[in-house]
Amino acid sequence: MLRPSSLRLLRCLLVLFILGQPLAAWAARTILVFGDSLSAGYGIRQEAAWPSLLAKRLQEKHPDYTVVNASISGETSSGGRSRLPAALERHGPAIVIIALGSNDGLRGLPLATLRDNLLAMIDAAQKAKARVLLVGQRLPPNYGRYADEFAQTFTDIAKQRRLAAVDFLLEGIATRRELFQADALHPTAEAQPILMESVWKRLEPLLK
Repeated sequence: MLRPSSLRLLRCLLVLFILGQPLAAWAARTILVFGDSLSAGYGIRQEAAWPSLLAKRLQEKHPDYTVVNASISGETSSGGRSRLPAALERHGPAIVIIALGSNDGLRGLPLATLRDNLLAMIDAAQKAKARVLLVGQRLPPNYGRYADEFAQTFTDIAKQRRLAAVDFLLEGIATRRELFQADALHPTAEAQPILMESVWKRLEPLLK
């Protein structure tokens, strides 16, 4: 049996050991998903949405990470820009997945505003020491030249800021009508694993 003096020494050594460890060794790091209805799980069970599937994948492969899905249906880049500072302060994420812009495009909002908002969110996340994964969006062909410039906005920002990026969240399902709900805008539960895999390919290298 240890003497009281030995127990005190043992406690001191334990405290010193804990204080010397990186914070990540004692608390899971957060991945903040910041998107709109495509990421909020609109029309399906929350546990079937791609951020929830991502959380399950992380439990298997990178259990030191957790997912906070702060996506809101109907959100625009302006709304996301206004909400992000509080979310960063609350969750202190290691990685922020920015998946906004589709509602800006569907409403035909100025692309200069979209660009400014995305850049402001990227700056805020990086200032908070978080890595950023930018998720590109696309519009139907009937939007004409605006659709081309819309898509190019995400590409240009990713190149300019040297960000990890998903080219298009709906890659692989956009032309498959059976993978969309009745509104032809929101993916079904069956489509969510495809969305998750698209994100995972670009996210996994950031999990250092």
